[in-house]
Amino acid sequence: MSNIEKYNAAFVEVFGVTDEQLPALAFQSVTQWDSIGHMQLIAALETAFDIMMDTEDIMDFSSYEKGKEYMGKYGVKM
Repeated sequence: MSNIEKYNAAFVEVFGVTDEQLPALAFQSVTQWDSIGHMQLIAALETAFDIMMDTEDIMDFSSYEKGKEYMGKYGVKM
């Protein structure tokens, strides 16, 4: 599985959305992406990519697209 597939799978599994919804997905744009869902997403991404995100990055991880930028910061190439 490629990195983008793993990244997408985390969003689909945690939020129950489709691949088509991902590009427009942002914090609180779906009911499931609340504060608890946010931490579930971060945990899923940290597990999938074997990384540990900084608190500041977790707080600023506000959309699907923004998250891709942060993955790059942790050496995950999309």
